[in-house]
Amino acid sequence: MANRPAPSRPRLRRLLAVLAGVVAAASLTATAPAHAAETNRAAGTAFTASSSTDVYQPGRAGDGNPDTYWESANNAFPQWLQVDLGAAVGVDKAVLRLPPATAWATRTQTLAIAGSTDGSSFADLKPSAGYTFNPVSGNTVTVDLPATTTRYLRLSFTANTGWPAGQLAELEVYGPTTPPPTTPPPTDPPPSGTNLATGKPIEASSAVYSFVATNANDGTVATYWEGSAYPANLTVKLGADAVTKAVVVKLNPDPLWAARTQTFSILGRASDATAFTTLVNSATYRFDPASGSTVTVAVSATVADVRLSFTANTGAPSGQVAEFQVIGTPVPEPETADLVGAATWSPGNPAAGDPVTFSVPLRNAGNIATASGAHDVTVTILNGSTTVRTLTGTYTGRLAPGASAPPISVGTWTAATGRYSVRTVIADDPGELPDRKANNTTETPLLVGRGANMPYDVYEAEDGQLGGGAQVVGPNRTIGDLAGEASGRRAVTLNQTGASVQWTTKAKTNTLVARFSIPDGTTSSINVYVDGTLNRTLPLTAKYAWLYGEEANPQNSGTGARHIYDEANIMLTGTVAAGSTIRLQKDGGNPGPIAIDFINTEQAAPIANPDPAKYVVPSGLDQQAVQAALDTARMDTTKAGVYLPAGDYRTTGKFQVFGRAIQVVGAGPWYTRLFTPADQTETDAGFSAQSGAGGSAFRNFAFFGNYTIRRDGPGKVFDFSNIADITIDNIWAEHVVCLYWGANTDRMTISNSRIRDTFADGVNMTNGSTDNHVVNNEARATGDDSFALFSAIDAGGSDETGNVYENLTAILTWRAAGVAVYGGYNNRFRNIYIADTLVYSGITISSLDFGIPMNGFGADPPTSFDNITSVRAGGHFWGAQTFPAIWVFSASKVFQGIRVSNVDIIDPTYSGIMFQTNYVGGQPQFPIKDTTFTNVTITGAQRSGDAFDAKSGFGIWANPMPEAGQGPAVGEVSFTNLKLANNHRDIENPTTTFTIHRN
Repeated sequence: MANRPAPSRPRLRRLLAVLAGVVAAASLTATAPAHAAETNRAAGTAFTASSSTDVYQPGRAGDGNPDTYWESANNAFPQWLQVDLGAAVGVDKAVLRLPPATAWATRTQTLAIAGSTDGSSFADLKPSAGYTFNPVSGNTVTVDLPATTTRYLRLSFTANTGWPAGQLAELEVYGPTTPPPTTPPPTDPPPSGTNLATGKPIEASSAVYSFVATNANDGTVATYWEGSAYPANLTVKLGADAVTKAVVVKLNPDPLWAARTQTFSILGRASDATAFTTLVNSATYRFDPASGSTVTVAVSATVADVRLSFTANTGAPSGQVAEFQVIGTPVPEPETADLVGAATWSPGNPAAGDPVTFSVPLRNAGNIATASGAHDVTVTILNGSTTVRTLTGTYTGRLAPGASAPPISVGTWTAATGRYSVRTVIADDPGELPDRKANNTTETPLLVGRGANMPYDVYEAEDGQLGGGAQVVGPNRTIGDLAGEASGRRAVTLNQTGASVQWTTKAKTNTLVARFSIPDGTTSSINVYVDGTLNRTLPLTAKYAWLYGEEANPQNSGTGARHIYDEANIMLTGTVAAGSTIRLQKDGGNPGPIAIDFINTEQAAPIANPDPAKYVVPSGLDQQAVQAALDTARMDTTKAGVYLPAGDYRTTGKFQVFGRAIQVVGAGPWYTRLFTPADQTETDAGFSAQSGAGGSAFRNFAFFGNYTIRRDGPGKVFDFSNIADITIDNIWAEHVVCLYWGANTDRMTISNSRIRDTFADGVNMTNGSTDNHVVNNEARATGDDSFALFSAIDAGGSDETGNVYENLTAILTWRAAGVAVYGGYNNRFRNIYIADTLVYSGITISSLDFGIPMNGFGADPPTSFDNITSVRAGGHFWGAQTFPAIWVFSASKVFQGIRVSNVDIIDPTYSGIMFQTNYVGGQPQFPIKDTTFTNVTITGAQRSGDAFDAKSGFGIWANPMPEAGQGPAVGEVSFTNLKLANNHRDIENPTTTFTIHRN
């Protein structure tokens, strides 16, 4: 295709490097820069863009190579490309280039140019106009600009006659000339001092293959980092301010590495600064094996972070570093007090109406004592920006270094349902230095209500401000319908150019998740505007949605659509302040109809390596590199585990953890992300913990699978059996079969995780799993029970007992229940929120064995459910059978010992609570017995008006005939303090075999 040539294949040099571990680096001829008499202000600076496609990243527009280029997302105008010139400088001309090859046919791109000194407020420098790029003139366009001073230059593209995207190979910016950089002489020998960079956190703006940033400070020149574009930045974080003497940059001195020159500048940032400053101007340095391939540059500064910024390399297409050393001495810790503390409260998970008692534990984290007077603390409970309650308290006395005061009681507050922030402010101590006062204010989220307390805000589309012809659809409960499968059973359609939905943020955010639906087999995008300015373009794909056919076994094609929604996520450009507007808008480059259900926003920050000396860092981002790190940590008993730095990792199979307890820790689910191959489907990947791995932990990363349909057996991120004492915390799993399946697993903790768009269960404990704790997790759109206990014994184990499932949210379950319990005893389910199950009950309590060896329910201690809300739950499944908010089903095993209390059932699809008994050969199996409900409220059970209308509208229903060959419910149940309102019929019991006692 002449419009966009395919990228060239990776060079043989890299393939040999992977195989042999060394590089025979060929000398390349450097191309002389254009306008040699002028200074290209954009050379070696940072490029960003509203979006990019595949390998065509924004840095390619500033790498000095006219044959590489940036390309935006396709069919998604408007798009922008921006360069940060590093400081406000004079500019009067921009030169725009596309690759000069004749294969790049003549095209006209429509664009405007704007400038900014702060990166947020832009002023037009050149209005939108069409610029023609013609191979005859080298595909080069020169745009004269009004002389101005600016730091950020942004090109906004709205059209391209040659390709449906913005494209640029080089953006050169010119102004008053400056003297060319000079090459400072290296210091020889290197100055004395300590290398402060070894093992410290290190990151790069880009990397190629397995040549990642951590290779550059691992203590050996046998490994190295290599960037993939210019500018290529390599940054080491020293952890605290240090006085530097020199920076040492090394390549492998093996003669196989031919001599080369690299051009880079050195930048630094102090611990109390936000921006980098130039320490040593850009210069060209020679790396020659004959002299050890080492360059030493004198650097005198006080900084906490040091950066190398590469703009040229005669031996490779980007910067290369085998070892990056910072020579200097740490700045002595200043003498200062440091008061820290954040409010705590009891009860920890309050319900509406509870009196909540707040206190503040105060500690001096400094190295000198505090003053001896009063230390005031103020606790403010905030609903968004609105103050709900202010509480105060005081501790009087001197706190020695490291000492803690008794918790300061500040008062009580009567909880009301909602999501709050608790702000704690500690008065400044006279002994605190200014930089230590910054942590005197903290904020902690507080959820009052049932369910999980997750770190993100939810904005329903139907509650947003609509524009440009956007429409609210619903409500209804129809499978395969945009409203019927949406949260709250309503959504917003954006079906015409300019249609939008907008919200005002309650808290600051740098991320966005959107639940959306687009037609099957298509891709699209949606533009994200912040305060009216395009911020990012969010790609959308229907690949993981849309199934067809019967609910029991849906397929990827056919008739009778279901599972029509999916989610997409993106990091925003910069942090969006509370009170800002975020708008999703369908522009001309966003094809096809788009439906939006809701968005999530949260402020994410990377989590540092907990101890670089004890955590192995993989040498790359692939399966082999991560497994090698796991093996290294297992064999070295001085190591605690593996740290997975921020990056997109490619996984193609199960990671094996065995032999001893290993901690696997990431930088957070927005930063450390494991992906199965995008060009495959149904890849069985995840983690397998085998013999001896008890006590391991998996924390702070995301796992994105490529499943498009259910496959029983594979597809579980954590597939464990016969193991104990493992922690799974702060995990994000999506497009997999299950997050967790545990057979005979004991004392496991699964916490603070987000489970989304699976094809089977979220969490399922089976085969004698005991004493497990599933706490504070949200599951949405799971393809089987979101949270389940199944007391099977086919694969070992005996009764399931002692398990606690609490503080859970299960919404939009598209097949099966939000919570399901099949047998066992002494298992507790509490503080749970369930909403919008598509085809099944909100809660299933069943003794059906599915033809698998299983134990029924034990009587004492009982199975308990407490403090639960179910909203819009229920559906139809197995043909014509309808399901309620809570389904009580006695079947092939004993049914007893069930205690349900403090439950609110709101607006069920067909009925509130249904009692049913299984029949075999015309005879009932086990009856319902020893089952009680206390403090239950059921409201809004109305006639459905659909094909199942005759089986709807009941607050409580003893089902007389669920389906052909079955029979009426058998047994009895007791209700105490039952409240029924706004139901078509409060209690429906047409049977003579089931008794409902109402106390």
